This record gives sequence, C-alpha cells and structure tokens, in this order.
Amino acid sequence: MTNAFADAARLRDRLKTWATEAAYPLWWKAGADHKKGGFFEKLDLDGKPVQGPRRGRVLPRQIYSYSVAGDLGWAGPWREAVEHGLSFYLTAYRRPDGLFRALVGPDGASLDDTAALYDQAFSMFAAAAVTRIAPERADEMRQLATAVRAKLIATRKHPQGGFYLTDPPSAPQGSNEHMHLLEACLAWSEIDADPVWRDLADEIAELALSRFIQAESGMLREFFDLDWNPAPGREGRICEPGHQFEWGWLLLRWGKLTGREDATAAALRMIEAGETHGINEDNGVAINALLDDFSIDDPNARLWPQTERIKAGALAAEITGDQRWWAMAAAGAEGLMAYLRTPTPGLWRDKMRPNGDFVDEPAPASSFYHILCAIVELDRAVSAAQA
Repeated sequence: MTNAFADAARLRDRLKTWATEAAYPLWWKAGADHKKGGFFEKLDLDGKPVQGPRRGRVLPRQIYSYSVAGDLGWAGPWREAVEHGLSFYLTAYRRPDGLFRALVGPDGASLDDTAALYDQAFSMFAAAAVTRIAPERADEMRQLATAVRAKLIATRKHPQGGFYLTDPPSAPQGSNEHMHLLEACLAWSEIDADPVWRDLADEIAELALSRFIQAESGMLREFFDLDWNPAPGREGRICEPGHQFEWGWLLLRWGKLTGREDATAAALRMIEAGETHGINEDNGVAINALLDDFSIDDPNARLWPQTERIKAGALAAEITGDQRWWAMAAAGAEGLMAYLRTPTPGLWRDKMRPNGDFVDEPAPASSFYHILCAIVELDRAVSAAQA
C-alpha cells in the first residue's frame, strides 16, 4: 500500500477513536436533553448545553449520527439515543399533513411551521437510518418516508425536474436541497425495493448533470431562478468547494449504481475542480466559496467542507484505483483533525479564518452528521482496500 493510503488508514483510526471515546459519550450525556427530549443545538466549549430553539434539520442528523455508532464500535447506548431523538422528532416536528416543520422551542412548541424542502430531505434520510438498524420500526419508517415523498411530488414538483423549495414557489431555487434529496433517495434505494426511490434519484442526478454543473469547468452553481437558470448577479455565480465534493461523492455513488460512466467522469471533474481551486494553500483546508471563474468569494473555512473532501477522496480512490485520491482523503482528514482539537474532547470548532484562527463559539450539533458521514465513508473505503 502507498504512503497516502497508510496516512488515510491511520487517520481513519484516529477519527474512530475520537468518535467512540470522546464525541459519542459527550453528546449523549450533555448534548441530549434528557428532561424535555431531543438534542440541544449547541454545546459551549466547556461541554455545557446552550439553550435555544431547535431546527427541524438538526434532530434527524443526530438520529443518523447515533444510528451508525454501533458500526463504528461505540459500546454505549446508541439504540437508546436513536429512540430518544426519534420520539421527540415525531412528536414535536411532524405537522398534521405529514411534513416536518422548521423550528420548535425546547418544549416542542412550534416556532416556525414552514415545511422547507431541505428539512423534508432529512426526515426521509433519518427514516432510512432507523430502518437499517431497527427492523421492528421498518414499516413505520417506510410509511413516514413515502408519505413525505408523495406529498412533495403532489405539491412541489418542478416541471423541468426536481422540486420547488417552497409552497408557493419563490426564488432563488437551490441545488443544495436537491443534493440532500438525492442522499435520502440513495439511502432508501440501498434498503428498499420501492422503484420510486431509484426513479427520483435518477431524476435529481440528471438535473444536476444538465443544469447544476457547468460541464467544461466542473463547477456546480448554488442558486437558480424558477426555471433553473443561474440566479442573476453574484448569487448565480457562487460555487462552494464543499458541495463540489459532496455532490461529487453522491454522483460517484449514483454512477456506480447505474453504470453511468458519464456521471462518474462528471463527478471526478467536480472533485478535481474543488481540490484544485478550493483549498487554502497556507493551511490546507477547503474554503467556503468560489465564483464560477475560480476566484475566491469567501476565504473562510467551515468544518463541513473538510468532511466532504474526505468522502469524495475516499470513494474516488476506491472507484478509480488512483492513489492521488487517497492523498486527498488523508489531507481532508488532517484538515478535519484541526477542528477537533478542543479544550473539551469530543467537541469541534466550526469556522476557521483565512489565517488559521478559529472563531470562538459553541460547537453546533449540526456538524456531527457531517463528521460521522466522513468517518463512516473513510472506514468503509479503507476496510474495502484492506480486504
């Protein structure tokens, strides 16, 4: 094995140890609201919960994060953590029409009843995660996910592919929400025979290939008008390296599933563009945003693009056999480790300035899903290469 692969394997081990020995225990003990239910949105840098409203996109991420804890070797009460999150989620967030609201208070009272497309994607993603590890709840979760899917198809379907983000439609439209829909559809396609999941995944992937991604440069736009044209002005030129990696990872999965070599080629081109133009050469981390001519739009670096860099590199290495992708995955893992060096083990920093300093703020629970997705994917790819 190459040095790059050895580095990736070594960092995989360090990340798994961090998750099982520090992060999972802390976020279950302090991050779960054991009195009122659900999970807190943030922990301060001393590991204490920060009170405040709770978004509908965060709790399903926590459900997923604990659903993979057993796979990663955590011997703690991960099943209890999943049920703890799921119980509050179904009680507090589900609207009478079966969709999920955007925001509740700590007591579960609705603060924003909007059913954003982004949040519905995560409701289906979490349901797939529960189905995978809790067969006794499979029928319930399948019914939940198919009800959300049917409601979206009935009320939000875009005539040119994909969905409107809101009801009624309003600009800008976004590629990010569709990325998470694709993620949910692929998760269901792996565990359920319902062909609609695959059909919907195909539609979203085709929309990305035809409208979201610029074929020559491999850059993926973030914002669009209601007809899937780039949004006017600067907004329509924004391209995020983290989404270059995340979409690239998903399209690699879809290309492998469907045998679509064009999708695989497009995904690798996207990942290459992100790696070439979206990394701060001084500190080696992926920055927040570029414009479509590769110029820097936002030089700061949040945590989550580092995790997507790991996933994209690991799967690209597995699919192509090209060792440079292991180097990319290892570089992403090294970058991520910088965010995990906190006074209280198991927390993370979220925002790095261009000079390498971090913003001093609480750790957001929403990042746990990104971190765990990266560890799971790196572990899977490394284990497959070692087999």
